[in-house]
Amino acid sequence: MSGLVRDCADVPERRSGNDATAVREVIGSSEGCDLFTLRVLRTVAGRSFERSSGEADELLFVIHGSGQLITQDGEHQLEPETGALIRSGQRYEIDNVGPQDLSIVAVSLNDPLARDHGAGEAPTHVSRLADQAAQSATAEREFRIVFDPDNGCGSATQFVGYIPVGAAPAHYHLYDEVIYVLEGEGVMHMNASQTPVAAGACIHLPARKLHTLANSGPGVMRVLGVFRPAGSPAAAFYPDGTPASHIASESQTASMST
Repeated sequence: MSGLVRDCADVPERRSGNDATAVREVIGSSEGCDLFTLRVLRTVAGRSFERSSGEADELLFVIHGSGQLITQDGEHQLEPETGALIRSGQRYEIDNVGPQDLSIVAVSLNDPLARDHGAGEAPTHVSRLADQAAQSATAEREFRIVFDPDNGCGSATQFVGYIPVGAAPAHYHLYDEVIYVLEGEGVMHMNASQTPVAAGACIHLPARKLHTLANSGPGVMRVLGVFRPAGSPAAAFYPDGTPASHIASESQTASMST
């Protein structure tokens, strides 16, 4: 897998009949991404047709709008920057209370990595980004975890990353990841190419793929990421295999001693 960058606006939006929810299938197996399917859902005012998570657990994240997620275990409030974990085999509906569209990034956690539970065995989980503590990563970056093994998602981590103006040194991760740019503009350096990105850009980043996502400014870039196996977004390595956290720790120690 070589990885790719794809703007969701370049993908056709498909709607079945008078379903309130339209879907863009942005990244999946046809793009060489077997572990994930990344979709963007847009629900106009009203209630969607019933949807199914199928054979994969599904992680949702609300970009904007508000409404309710209706599942077999009840109704769950949706608002901007709310995440939801839907187990495999569950059926659900999205009710947009309006007036603006309700937009959601949905990432299915496909096999072959094991799921956490059998079909329909666990309740739906909801997590608000605002309730999560900020944590530090390399190059003065920060992140907030939405879902990981500590709150019910054993096979993946969903987070929002905050990237300051500039770029971290080229590095790689041991996990496979999909990314949705929430806010800001920049350039994705990957596969010996430089691809401009802005809000709505989607990225597939295979494990061990050397890369860096540069923020062109003027403000902080925010990205939504989902990766497998679960772990810390700060777990990065430089081309020679040195952990980025080790270098950052040495630099911090040196600055404190001067």
